[in-house]
Amino acid sequence: MKKGIHPEYKPTTITCACGEIIQTRSTKENIRVEICSKCHPFFTGKQKLVDSAGRVDKFLKKYKKQ
Repeated sequence: MKKGIHPEYKPTTITCACGEIIQTRSTKENIRVEICSKCHPFFTGKQKLVDSAGRVDKFLKKYKKQ
């Protein structure tokens, strides 16, 4: 490996919105995420609907059966 061209790889903390804290190593420090493996629907088996800016309500209103 060439010297001086690689970023510093240091210990870091990843914090999820659900409160899960993961210790790992990365080039960035203190990473914050919204969804992790503890709260992601694929891993938990629970349906979690993330509504951003009312898009789900807008869709349901537009395509609601009469």
